[in-house]
Amino acid sequence: MESPARPAPVPTALLYYVAFSQLLGLAVVAMTGTWLGVYRGGIAWESALQFNVHPLCMIIGLVFLQGDALLVYRVFRNEAKRTTKILHGLLHLFAFVIALVGLVAVFDYHRKEGYADLYSLHSWCGILVFVLFFVQWLVGFSFFLFPGASFSLRSRYRPQHVFLGGAIFLLSVGTALLGLKEALLFELGTKYSKFEPEGVLANVLGLLLAAFGAVVLYILTRADWKRPLQAEEQALSMDFKTLTEGDSPSSQ
Repeated sequence: MESPARPAPVPTALLYYVAFSQLLGLAVVAMTGTWLGVYRGGIAWESALQFNVHPLCMIIGLVFLQGDALLVYRVFRNEAKRTTKILHGLLHLFAFVIALVGLVAVFDYHRKEGYADLYSLHSWCGILVFVLFFVQWLVGFSFFLFPGASFSLRSRYRPQHVFLGGAIFLLSVGTALLGLKEALLFELGTKYSKFEPEGVLANVLGLLLAAFGAVVLYILTRADWKRPLQAEEQALSMDFKTLTEGDSPSSQ
């Protein structure tokens, strides 16, 4: 009788980098809340403060939660693959819902105040990111969680899914930085160059955003930190290779 396979050990450095990414991510969320609370009056839906719902929701949804969703396959290395997939999909779903609230908030605020929509580079990038994020989630759900997709189709699409996930995350961070700079220029104008406290705090927030994106990307690109294949995944991979290349396990 074969003994069950031992769980693959988690690299110590990976644990440190993941912990560091979470500290950065929480600092980004906390500093965003501080900026909006101290310098922009807080948040509310039925007032001029409705606009502030937008940056807070976008930071939480499309930056912090999306980054954590990408790290799921690095953190949960020995759990069942389907469980990890569900967690990955749920975190993306929560990120989408929160981002949708932020998107509705800014359009509703512009409508009430009579401001134009979708004229800035930030808004164009934001809509692009939101649409790509939604399409990526739908396609990912259809291919990897919906039972009708074949193993061969999943295997062929997986590299594109992984690449697009990282690209959309980086676009989200870049769009957040554009929005932060735009908000500072609108509010502070020429005072921005005089090292106003709000400008300094927002600059630090921008550095933290960039650092969070860089650390998450570094974790994702370390080949030796990828989730190891479980026994059932190895068997499926071998069966797929046998069917598509005519190999057999005995020929390896």
